[in-house]
Amino acid sequence: MTATATVTTAPGKAYTRRISQIERGYLNANATGTPQLIQMVIEGEGRIDPAELADAVRRSTAANPGLAVRRKGANWRAEGALPPITELPAEAGYAHPFFHRDLDVVTGPVCELGLANGPVTRLVVRASHIVTDGRGLRYWIEDLFRALRGEPLLGADSTVDDTHFRAAAAPVPAAPVPARVAGFPAILGQGPADGGALWLRRSVAAAPTAVTARVGAAVSRLLAAEGGRLIIPVDLRRHDREVRSTANLTSQLVLDLHREDRWNRLHSQLLAAMLRKREVAALARDFLRENPFANSLREARELDGSRFPCTAILTDHGRIDTGLYRTADFRPTGYHTLPMLVPYAEMFLSTCQIDDRTELTLSCRNRPDARPAAEAVLDEVERALLAAD
Repeated sequence: MTATATVTTAPGKAYTRRISQIERGYLNANATGTPQLIQMVIEGEGRIDPAELADAVRRSTAANPGLAVRRKGANWRAEGALPPITELPAEAGYAHPFFHRDLDVVTGPVCELGLANGPVTRLVVRASHIVTDGRGLRYWIEDLFRALRGEPLLGADSTVDDTHFRAAAAPVPAAPVPARVAGFPAILGQGPADGGALWLRRSVAAAPTAVTARVGAAVSRLLAAEGGRLIIPVDLRRHDREVRSTANLTSQLVLDLHREDRWNRLHSQLLAAMLRKREVAALARDFLRENPFANSLREARELDGSRFPCTAILTDHGRIDTGLYRTADFRPTGYHTLPMLVPYAEMFLSTCQIDDRTELTLSCRNRPDARPAAEAVLDEVERALLAAD
């Protein structure tokens, strides 16, 4: 594809784009009462000045206006409201209310920042997953730090949606619809949840290839039944890499999981699905008739936590260049994400690689025995990554 395929906002015209099919799916999930949020955390040494950060937010948002939109009927429209900054106590942990509040896409804002200067300085960027995805949010964050360094910004103001990438990927073979399942037995505790997310982190001193398949195989060793199911998010931008957009352009692959699965089988399945563009083919399905997880809000709400149609969502943010987040007064030392809860998935595992280590975060419902069970999952994943062959 050529650069002319990227539609950008004309000078003087407010950024507006259509709410896409993908984004409507997230609007539906949000209607179950489960916040649909991306949270990225950058940690380091030194200090980030709040006034300088506010100016950088202004500049980055001007170049990436999709992070300052509100819902207007069938469209997203940027109206000039900037992502606000909350100064957090240096000791604020993930139980702090800031990490758990929702963002309203009608009233705004759809993005906000938390800044905690201290012995370990932490910058948290939270955004509604309804309007953006991991790649889109990182475009905005990378420009934020360019602004802090006084460098030119790259910007991402394309208004294309998933239909552009369906055309760019053509031809796309039809794909079978994953079979509906009644649900797989829970493995992360039983009993009522308190409605909030439980996050557990682990840093593993290894950075092997095929990390998603290795994580999936580790999860398979703890299944409470003979099978399970994985969701693998896939960035549609791979079908036209010249598009710079902050929109939610993530589709998904569905892989069946078997107890004691081998990572190389899962990796082969994943590669074959991507070669066949299965994540694009999935966009052609009738969401209300061919959804393998929940065909309605009622079905999603009826999930009682004892069984889940999806065992785990596994997302890999790839290799992170922490140099992108450096300033004259701040040296980044770590990066991780806080995955959201998904109504039909028992857990969400996020990975990224920094230098020679893999950063893991697991999210699940906060319920009796969830923490030790989730720690056991991370133990198994750590063993798999350290023993990578």
